[in-house]
Amino acid sequence: MPESKTEPLPSAFRPLVDPFGRGITYLRVSVTDRCDFRCVYCMSENMTFLPKRDLLTLEELDRICSVFVSNGVRKLRITGGEPLVRRDIMSLFRSLSRHLDSGALDELTLTTNGSQLSRYAEELAACGVRRINVSIDTLDPEKFHRITRWGDLAKVQEGLDAAQRAGLKIKINTVALKGVNEDEIATLLTWAHGRGMDLTLIEVMPLGEIDGQRIDQFLPLSLVRAQLAQRFSLEEIDERTGGPARYVRVAETGGKLGFITPMTHNFCESCNRVRLTCTGQLFMCLGQEDAADLRGPARASSDDAMLRQAIAEAISRKPKGHDFVIDRRHARPAMARHMSLTGG
Repeated sequence: MPESKTEPLPSAFRPLVDPFGRGITYLRVSVTDRCDFRCVYCMSENMTFLPKRDLLTLEELDRICSVFVSNGVRKLRITGGEPLVRRDIMSLFRSLSRHLDSGALDELTLTTNGSQLSRYAEELAACGVRRINVSIDTLDPEKFHRITRWGDLAKVQEGLDAAQRAGLKIKINTVALKGVNEDEIATLLTWAHGRGMDLTLIEVMPLGEIDGQRIDQFLPLSLVRAQLAQRFSLEEIDERTGGPARYVRVAETGGKLGFITPMTHNFCESCNRVRLTCTGQLFMCLGQEDAADLRGPARASSDDAMLRQAIAEAISRKPKGHDFVIDRRHARPAMARHMSLTGG
């Protein structure tokens, strides 16, 4: 009986694998650099945003995301800036939801500051979004306004209520800020878990010029964890959600607590994600400057061949890890670009 041969998959449908054997199954997509907040650790108060002509159209975003899905990406996270301030953004969610319906995509989700959730929560749920991340760094309304400069905590709380009514599972993201919210973290934990929401703590990252110095903001999560362990029983759990967080279970609340530690612990060993900016630049690593232009090939041809080739070449350059460091001598950010451009 002749030996059977397995035909290789066409290159258009081969999974994306980086030089270190890591499969790329997670794409984070920034749809805008604009935001209705001006968080002190993220951007300057008087930001200059990109002209509209530099941004990918919603149709181009859909096309590029769909190419990634056809090459094995199973999770799409829509980010910004604040993604829900982009005009007609729900048309992108409605279009991308077809990949959930077909089974090609496992999850379509987003990270938001919560300011627009009361308006969009039900429609997000109707598009197949099942869980979201909401950024909240304090439960003190005055402090919230100081941190975000333009934010209204009451409006965000209304958004959380609307999201939970719509059936969305919520994870709260909190940036740990020295001298700002370090005394509130236990309160945030019990509040989030009391509402059935998980909490993830994040070390401040050295991205983009801001109106202060990050060395003054930096709070190591190793210290935060040690302080929490004096009050709560933190049980290690072996859980991964496709992101950089490492999780524990809090015995007293039953909820999950995550730690994202780009400064004190490199979390790159199992990295399965890349980031697309709103201008079509593909960053293989948040903490590296190397990027590939996808806007050019997307606009050069209606055929996807050039786009697929550009993606494959980019993945072949994905580094093993990042080089985050806060420059204590010169107070310079590790990366010149703002997080709002790359996507949170």
